[in-house]
Amino acid sequence: MDSMVAVLGGGAAGFFGAIACAEANPHLTVYLLEKTGKLLSKVRISGGGRCNVTHAADTPAQLVQHYPRGAKQLKEPFRQFDAQATIQWFARRGVQLKTEPDGRMFPVTDSSETIAQCLLEAARQAGVRILTQTSPERIEVLPTGGFSLHLTGAHAGEMRVGRLLIATGGAPKTEQYNWLRELGHGIAEPVPSLFTFNVPASPLRELPGVSVPLARVRVAGEKLEYEGPVLVTHWGISGPAVLKLSAWGARRLHELSYQSTALINWIPAHTETTLRAFLHEYREQHGRKVVASNPLFGLPQRLWRTLTDQAGVEPEVRWNELPAKPQNRLIEALLNTALTVRGKTTYKDEFVTCGGVLLSEINMKTMESRRVPGLHFAGEVLDIDGITGGFNFQAAWTTGYLAGQAMGQTAPPEA
Repeated sequence: MDSMVAVLGGGAAGFFGAIACAEANPHLTVYLLEKTGKLLSKVRISGGGRCNVTHAADTPAQLVQHYPRGAKQLKEPFRQFDAQATIQWFARRGVQLKTEPDGRMFPVTDSSETIAQCLLEAARQAGVRILTQTSPERIEVLPTGGFSLHLTGAHAGEMRVGRLLIATGGAPKTEQYNWLRELGHGIAEPVPSLFTFNVPASPLRELPGVSVPLARVRVAGEKLEYEGPVLVTHWGISGPAVLKLSAWGARRLHELSYQSTALINWIPAHTETTLRAFLHEYREQHGRKVVASNPLFGLPQRLWRTLTDQAGVEPEVRWNELPAKPQNRLIEALLNTALTVRGKTTYKDEFVTCGGVLLSEINMKTMESRRVPGLHFAGEVLDIDGITGGFNFQAAWTTGYLAGQAMGQTAPPEA
């Protein structure tokens, strides 16, 4: 039994943990158990099928700035295995990564299958035994140490292991964590993170597909705001600024039942004072230009036309003819387009949970439970989540690697 290790979860963290464990101690028999028939499903769909593996960051201090939950606790793990270590890990296995202008890193093939096949091959070479459609119906902590897994599915029966890594991912419902509570662990209540805003009565509803590369989105009455690209959708608003705002505000937005007013500043470089000064000068120099048909600040024509329409600007009026009232309304629209948010939509198929196993109960150097010896955790099952950009995968690689290394180094070799 002591020479056997089990990893629950066939995702990024589970594979990384299983591989690290098997490579650290070839005397161990490492089993990876996945309850479905699909392996690495999130890896395959991530980044639109390209797989955003990690994010270019020179130091752990830079990395941790992108985690609404777990930033403080991840500092030490990132010192042991950071983004550079991830890049090197894949490079040693023949996979080169490239950096995009926003810092996201993808395989040079632009195919997530490259990452999935790399992980599958690394697991095969390390001797990891993969059992799909198999999961524990019950986990028993043995009085002499180790665990008894009562398995159901394709490989039903009892499996006894010396160490156990749980890397089963996040879950949207609190009752889905009950089996971890039964093992003695506290759970931070799960709520969604990384979601878009539903705006049923949006004044922008005729503009799906319109995007602005830099806008500021804030929640009225709250200390929640984020700058970045904004995308208008047929159901409301999306884009990195909205997704990242939803991550930082996950718990507060949940408390508000996803009912709020979002205010968009389409030109965040400007305040009302600087905008009025700019328009005054523009009016003097370009007074003969028709307001509605000549967008300013690089804004898309369709968006500009909608904002001018809503401000009451006549279609053919020129800047030197524009009355004060519609100009004031246009200024307000540019700086504070108000959208009544009524609900959320999960971003694509990439569900991220805020919540999970309490980090105070985990030794972050080894990812081992402080409550149950021999029990380790990795990935989104923990109360760790990052914003978009490769940060959730980096947390999975890091925690999986540290857990696997610790299990491989501390489990007794086969007699």
